[in-house]
Amino acid sequence: MNELPNPTFPLSPVVSPRGLLHRPKDTATQEPHGGILVSWAKHLDEVREAQRLRYNVFAREMGARLTTTLPGHDVDLFDDYCEHLLVRDGITQEVIGTYRVLTPTQAKRAGGTYSDIEFDLVRLRSVRARMVEVGRSCVHPAHRQGTVIMALMGGVIAFTHRNQFDTLIGCASIPLLHNGVVRGDEAASTWHQLKQTHLAPIEYHVRPRLPLAINQLDSTLNVKPPALIKGYLRLGAKVMGAPAWDPDFNSADLPILLRIPDLPVRYRKHFLES
Repeated sequence: MNELPNPTFPLSPVVSPRGLLHRPKDTATQEPHGGILVSWAKHLDEVREAQRLRYNVFAREMGARLTTTLPGHDVDLFDDYCEHLLVRDGITQEVIGTYRVLTPTQAKRAGGTYSDIEFDLVRLRSVRARMVEVGRSCVHPAHRQGTVIMALMGGVIAFTHRNQFDTLIGCASIPLLHNGVVRGDEAASTWHQLKQTHLAPIEYHVRPRLPLAINQLDSTLNVKPPALIKGYLRLGAKVMGAPAWDPDFNSADLPILLRIPDLPVRYRKHFLES
């Protein structure tokens, strides 16, 4: 196996020594059907497993148009700079959930974050040094009952806290493809609801570079946010502004902010004190 340096960045002329970042120890979390295993990728083969899952979810399920260097895998320029969190089925060992994390140092090496592509993040300049970006979150369709999502979030939050970062950002996607038809009414309605209840303070507001055409859509539908966004909100996350339109992924992306000090007490105890 090709073992990855720590942090994950095999192409950098400046590779940090192993042990610089503190990953939580691998853990096992029980699920109704056998259990799940949570770990950080240590080898390129493990990253490839995550990229195959991402391809199956994003391209085959969601209809995303991916520009990839490896057929059947979702690979982009940020992967080599990120840490990759994996959730495996405890019986089959199949990767059923994944997340990637981009630290401030690696974001500088990459020339920015993925979120910078979709949003003007100028108002976040004061927190950049303590800010990690999470992204490319996906869960196998047979395991979207909530356990895997919370395990992914728990792993990322523990990583962030142990490395003395205090801010998480990311693009939370709302699919626009419904029964073969692309429409944005659900996304517009979700934004309309969340800006009333979960809007971030103005000092964290950001602007989409390619806004979803909210004014041309029906924002009055009674909809529920996707499971990942609901998970963020339970943890105290806020929405930093209106959604961007990502035509390649057939999605509307909401800019999400989660400050570790804002974690509810019960989640702080569960994720940080266990």
